[in-house]
Amino acid sequence: MAGVAVRSTPRWLVLAAVAGIGLNLRPFLTAVGPLAPAIRAGTGLTYQGMAWLTLLPMLLMGVGAFFGPALRARLGARTAMLGALALLGAGCALRLGVADGTLLIASAALCGLGVAVVQAACPGLVKQEFPRRVAPVMGLYSAALMGGGALGAQLSPYVSAQTGSWREALALWALPALAALMLAWVALPRACANPAPSPVETAPARPPRAARALLRHRRTWLLMLCFGVMNGGYASLVAWLAPFYQGHGWSAPASGALVALMALAQAAAALLLPALAARHADRRAWMALALAMQVIGFAGLALWPDAAPHAWAVIGGAGLGGCFALYLVVALDHLPDPHSAGALSALMQGGGFLLAALAPWITAMLREHTGGFAAGWGYHMGCAALVGVLTMRLDPARYGACYAMPPAARAPGQAGAIQ
Repeated sequence: MAGVAVRSTPRWLVLAAVAGIGLNLRPFLTAVGPLAPAIRAGTGLTYQGMAWLTLLPMLLMGVGAFFGPALRARLGARTAMLGALALLGAGCALRLGVADGTLLIASAALCGLGVAVVQAACPGLVKQEFPRRVAPVMGLYSAALMGGGALGAQLSPYVSAQTGSWREALALWALPALAALMLAWVALPRACANPAPSPVETAPARPPRAARALLRHRRTWLLMLCFGVMNGGYASLVAWLAPFYQGHGWSAPASGALVALMALAQAAAALLLPALAARHADRRAWMALALAMQVIGFAGLALWPDAAPHAWAVIGGAGLGGCFALYLVVALDHLPDPHSAGALSALMQGGGFLLAALAPWITAMLREHTGGFAAGWGYHMGCAALVGVLTMRLDPARYGACYAMPPAARAPGQAGAIQ
C-alpha cells in the first residue's frame, strides 16, 4: 500500500548493504598515499599536484552534499545510491588506463562525485530505516567507511608490488564497488520505500526547503565548521602520512601498513564510541576524548615521529574515527524526523568537506615553505584543540531551541521546530 514502509527485506540484509556501501567510500583516497613516489614518477605530479587527488574529491563531496537531499527526494534513496556506486566504480576502473596526472585527477573527481551522493543520502536512510538504533548503525557505517580506508592503504602497495603497476593497484577498487552495487540492488528496493509520516512529521518540509531553512540557523554553521576542521586532519593523514614516513626511510608497503593501522583504529573507534555514547543524550564527553586523542597523535607526529609511529597512528586514528562517527550521530540527534535530520547531516558534511578539502593543500604548502611535515601536523593539532572548545557548545538540552522557527516564519498551526 502506498505510503506504508515495506519491511519484508531482512534487517540484516539492509545492515549488510549499509556496511558494504560504507566500505567503498575511502579506498580510492587511501590507496594513493603509499603509492605516491610511483605515481609522481609515472605522472610528473608535484607534491601540490598530488594534493589534488585528495583535495578535489573532498571538494566535490562537499558541493555534492548540498544537493544530496534534493537528489534523494527526486530520485529516491535507492536510485541515488545505485547511480553513485556505479559512478564510483567507473572512476576507479578508469585509473587502469590513465596516462598523465590530469586524467588521474579527473578519475578522482568521478569517485568524489559518487561518494558525495552516498554520504548525503545514507544518514537519512539510516534514520528512516533504524529510527531507534541510529547511533550503533551510524557507528557500523562509519566503521565500514574507515575499514575500507584501511584496506585501500594496505592492499594497494601489495598489489602494486606484485603486478609492477600502480595503475592496476588503483583500478582494483572498482571490483568491491561493483559488489556493493549488486548488494544495494538486492537490499535497498524494499528498504527505501516511502515511509508513512510519523507523529513528529505531520507536515514535513520538502528537503530542499528544509535545507534552506537550516542554513538560517547558527548551529548548522557551527556543525559545518567543527566537522570540516576536524576532518581536515583525516584528509592530510590520508594524503601525507605514508610520504612522511617514506621520507624517514620506510618502504611503500610499510608506510601503507601504517596508514592501514591508522584506518583500523578509526574503524574500531567509529564502531565503539557511538555505542558507548548511545547510553546518554549528551555525547560531549566522548567527543572531547576523541579530540584529545587527535591532539596527542598529531603532537607525536610533529615532535617525536620516530619514537612511536604506530602509537601515534593508532591514537590519532582512533580520535578521528570516533569524532567522525559521533558528529554524524549528533547532527541526526538535533531533529526528530528523517528528512530534516538527513538534510542537516548533508549540510554539515557538505560545508565540512569543503573545509576539509583544503587541509592536504595547506599541509603541502607548509611542507614547501618549511621543508618538512612537522608544521602541518602542528597545524592539525591546533585545529583539534579548537574543535574541542567549540564542541562544548553542543548541549542536547538546547537542540530544540537551536532550530526553533521565529513566530513570523511559521504558518498557522505550524510547530515551532523545523520538520
